Amino acid sequence: MGWQKALNALIGRSAELTRLAAVLDSAAAGLAGVALIGGDAGIGKTRLVTELAERAEAAGFAVLVGQCAELGDALPYLPLADALRGAPAELRAEIEARPILGRLLPGGVDLGAETASALTQQQLFGSMLGFLATRPVLLILEDLHWADRSTRDLLVFLSRMLQTERVCLVGTYRTDDLHRRHPLRRVLAELKRLPSVTAVELSPLGPDEMADHLSGLGGTDPQVISEVVDRAEGNPFYAEELLEAATDGSSMSDGLADLLLSRVEPLSDAAQRVLRGAAVAGRRVDHALLQEASGLDDLAFEDAMREIVSQGLLRPDGEYGYAFRHALLQEVVYTDLLPGERTRMHSEFARLLTAREGAAAELAYHYLAGHDLAEAMSASVEAGRRAERLGAPAEAHRHFEQALGLWDRVPDAERRAGTDRVRLAMRTAAAAADMGDNHRAIVQLRDLPPTAEIRERLAYYLYDSDDVPAAVAAAEEAVAAAAPGTAVLARALATLARTLLPTDRDAEIRPLAERALEIARATGACDAQKSAMVTLATCAEYDGDPGRARELFGAAAAQTSGDLAVDLRAIFQHARVEFEHGSMAEATLIAERGVRLAEDSGLSWSTFGTDLRFLQLLIHYTAGDWVRARKEGSGFGVRVGTNHEAILSSFALFVEVAMGLPEVDERLTWVRPFWSDSLVVYMSRALAAEHALWNGDPALALDHVTAVLDALDPAYMGNIRIGAVGLWALAELGRTDGADELLARARGAVRPGMGAEGHAWLARAEAEWHRAHGRADVGAWRAAVEAFDYGFVYETARSRWRLAEALLVSGDHAAALEEWRRAVRAAASLGARPLGDALADLGRRARFPAVDSEVPSGSASGSASGSASGTGLGDAFGGAAGSASGAATGPGSGAAEGRDTRDGTRGRTPAGSRPGALTGREREVLALVAEGLANREIGERLFIAQKTVSVHVSNILGKLGVSSRTQAAAVARREGLL
Repeated sequence: MGWQKALNALIGRSAELTRLAAVLDSAAAGLAGVALIGGDAGIGKTRLVTELAERAEAAGFAVLVGQCAELGDALPYLPLADALRGAPAELRAEIEARPILGRLLPGGVDLGAETASALTQQQLFGSMLGFLATRPVLLILEDLHWADRSTRDLLVFLSRMLQTERVCLVGTYRTDDLHRRHPLRRVLAELKRLPSVTAVELSPLGPDEMADHLSGLGGTDPQVISEVVDRAEGNPFYAEELLEAATDGSSMSDGLADLLLSRVEPLSDAAQRVLRGAAVAGRRVDHALLQEASGLDDLAFEDAMREIVSQGLLRPDGEYGYAFRHALLQEVVYTDLLPGERTRMHSEFARLLTAREGAAAELAYHYLAGHDLAEAMSASVEAGRRAERLGAPAEAHRHFEQALGLWDRVPDAERRAGTDRVRLAMRTAAAAADMGDNHRAIVQLRDLPPTAEIRERLAYYLYDSDDVPAAVAAAEEAVAAAAPGTAVLARALATLARTLLPTDRDAEIRPLAERALEIARATGACDAQKSAMVTLATCAEYDGDPGRARELFGAAAAQTSGDLAVDLRAIFQHARVEFEHGSMAEATLIAERGVRLAEDSGLSWSTFGTDLRFLQLLIHYTAGDWVRARKEGSGFGVRVGTNHEAILSSFALFVEVAMGLPEVDERLTWVRPFWSDSLVVYMSRALAAEHALWNGDPALALDHVTAVLDALDPAYMGNIRIGAVGLWALAELGRTDGADELLARARGAVRPGMGAEGHAWLARAEAEWHRAHGRADVGAWRAAVEAFDYGFVYETARSRWRLAEALLVSGDHAAALEEWRRAVRAAASLGARPLGDALADLGRRARFPAVDSEVPSGSASGSASGSASGTGLGDAFGGAAGSASGAATGPGSGAAEGRDTRDGTRGRTPAGSRPGALTGREREVLALVAEGLANREIGERLFIAQKTVSVHVSNILGKLGVSSRTQAAAVARREGLL
C-alpha cells in the first residue's frame, strides 16, 4: 500500500480547513492571524497543516515549518531554528540582515560577547517580527507540547504583536499530552483569549469518513475496512497502521503501541539496530551520525535504511537526514529499549556529538541520560552560556540549575565548569531575573554569602520587585562591604542612590550619586557611571534645574556603555527632557538616533524601544509632521489583549483624535476593558475626552476627565493637561461648579523646572477657566497661544481659534480675522479635521473671507456646533463688520457695566439675589429666550450646540424658580436682567 498514500486526499476536515483558510486569507489582506490546532496523537494535525501549506504556497506565501522535539526542554528555539533552516532562497537575505537570527542556524554567526539574556531575547523577538513583516509568510510550529519556554514566550509575543503584517502563524499540539500542570496549558488559555487567535480542535473522524479515508489508502476489502474502523476509534494514523498490518497479513493488535512494535519486529537485526539508534537521537537524525552510531559499514547501513524507509517507519528529511514518519513511532521504539541499552546508546551519541562539536544542550541531554555526570555538568554550564547568548533566559536558568545540582557529585567541579559555584549561582539568579522571575532570583541570592557584589544585585532585583525598604537595606550592606575605590563600590553606590529615589531621604541621593560617578570614572565602570548620571539628572529635574538635568542626560546619552538597555534608557531620557523643554529640533535628532539604534539591534519592541518610538511620535505630532506621526501610530496595534498592549495602542490616539479618524472608536473599544489600569486610563481616557468634545458630548468628556483624575496622583504633571480638558468640557456645558477645583488641581501639579509644554497647558487651563465662567478673556488666550508657540503647532492653532473668538467679542475684528486665518492654515496643513470644522463654522458666522488654504471638513459630526460654545460671543458675528456689543461678560465688557446689550436697551445693575446666581453665559441665553427664540436658534446665535442650550435653559429655570420659558422671561424683565 505504502504510507505515502495518506497524503492523497484530506477526508472529513473541510470545516476545519475552511476556518484555517479564512485566517490565511485575512493575513493575505493585511490582518495577521494565529491558528492553534489541537488534537490527539495521530488525529491528523500534520495532514491538515500540510494542506494549508499547499494553499499558502499557491497564494504566494513563503512557508516555514518548524518542529519541536522531546529533548527535555533543553534546546532553545529549536522549532524556530528548524523553520529558518528550511527558509526559501528569497528569505535568506532577510535572515542574513538580522545576525541574531543567524545564530540559530547551523554554522551561524559567532555568538559574540556575553550580554543579558533578557535583552538578547528582546532583540531576537524584535528581529523575528521584522523578518516576518518582509513578505507574506505562513509559519507553522508543530508539536508545541514539547516546546521550550523561550519558544512558548516567542509564540505569545508574535501572537500579540502581529497586527497588520501579512503573516499567518499556526501551531499544533497534542491534547492528550497536556496534563493538568503542563506549561503549555497556561499559554493556550492566554492565547485563546486574543482576538487574533483561532482555536481548532480536531475530533475523531466519523465511521463514514474513516471508511472513505481507508478506501483512499487502497483498502478494498469491506470486511477489513469495517474491522479497522471499529478498532481505530476515529484516529486516522491508527487506522493506517491497522490497514497496513491487515494488508501485510499481520494481526491487528488492540493497542497502538503494540501495533507499531509489530511493524518493527519483522525488520532485520541491522535495521532494528539502526531504528533504535534513530529513536535515541530523536525525531530527526543526520545520516552520517546515525551510521556511525550503528557501527555498520556503508553497504550494510544503506541496506538497513532502505528496509526501514520501505516500511514507512523513517522518511528522508532534508538533504542529509531522516525523520520518523510520526512522533509516536519514535516514542514507542525508544520506550521499548532496555535500560542498559538506552544508557549505552546515549553515551555513544554523546561521544560522537562531542567529536562533532555538537550543541551543548544536546550533549548535556545525552551525557545525563548516559549517566556521565561530570561531562553532563560541563555541558550544562556551556549550554547555559549559549542559551544566554541566544536570548533564552529560561533555558539558561534550567541548564545552570542542572549544573548546580550536579556540582557536589562531580570531582574538580570548578575546573570543569570554568567558574566557581558562587559565580555560577549568581549567573543562575540573573537568568531567573531575565526570564521575569525576580522572586526566584532574590531567593537564590539570599542563599549566597553576603558579599558586596551579591548584595548589590540583590538590591537591584528587590527594587525592581517594588520592595524598596529591603532594596535600600541590601544596597547599604553592599556599600558597607565593598572595598574602597573599586568598581563594585561604584555600582553599590549607584544602586543605593537609585533605590533612595522613592524615599524621603532626598538629601542623601545627590552625594551618593556624585561619589558613585567619581569612582566609576576612575575604575572604568561604565554601567555605574551612566546609572549615577541618570540619577543626578533626575535629581536636577525635581530640584528645578532643567539646564543641569539636560546637561547630565546629554552626557549619559553620548557615552556607550556596552549595555544596550542602559544606552537606550539614557538616550530616551535625553530626548524626553529636550522635548519637554521645547527644544524640538534637538529632541527630534536624539529620538531618531535612539529609534535607529533600537531598530538596528532588534530592540524596537523592548521597553525603551517602544518608549522611544512613542516619544518620536509625540515629537512629530507636536512639531506638526502628522504624516510621520500617523505612520508611527499605525505601528501600535488596535487589537489588544493586555494592559501593556492597551498602553501602546493609546499612543496612536493623539494624532487619530486630532485628525478625527474613524479608527478612534475601534481603538477605544479595544482599549476600554483595560481602564482599570491607571496608565491606560491616563493615556486613553484623556484623549477619549477630547474625542467626545469634538463630537459634541461634553458630559461624556467630563466623565472621562473625572475618571482620569481619580486615577492620577495629584502631584503628577499630567493633571495640568487633564484639568484644561475638564475645564473645556465645563465651558461647553455652561457650568461653573467644579471649575475652581479643576484649576486648583492643575496649579497643584506645577513643579520647579517644569518644561515649556507644562506651562503652556497651565495657560490653557487658566483661559478655559475664564471661558467656563462665561468670560472671553483675550489676555488669557493670547498667553496660551504664546506659551504653545514654542513649537506645538496643533495646540497653538487650537488656542488661536479661541483667541479669535475672544477678539471678536472684544470688538477687534481685524485681529480676530488674522488669528483665525493662521489657525485655519495650520489646521489645513495638519489635516486636523475637527478643528477645521470648528474654524469653518466660526468663519461662516463671523462672515470672514475665505482663506487661500482649504479647511479640512466633514469628519467629526457635531464638532462645529459643539466646540464653539462657551465663548461669550453674542451678535459679534451678525454683521460684516463683526460689531461686538455688550454680550461679552469678561472684564470691562459685561452688561453690569452699562454697555449696550443685544436688544439695544441699557444694562442695569441686577437687583436681588437671584440674578447673581446666573453665569454670564446663562444671562446671554436668557436674553434670547426672552426674545422668543428656540434652542436651535439660540445655538446658532451663540455658536453652541442645541444640547448645550438645553442645559443652560434647565439651569436658568431652576435658579429662577420657574417652570416655563415664559415665566423665566417675565422674571428676567421684572428683575432687570434684560
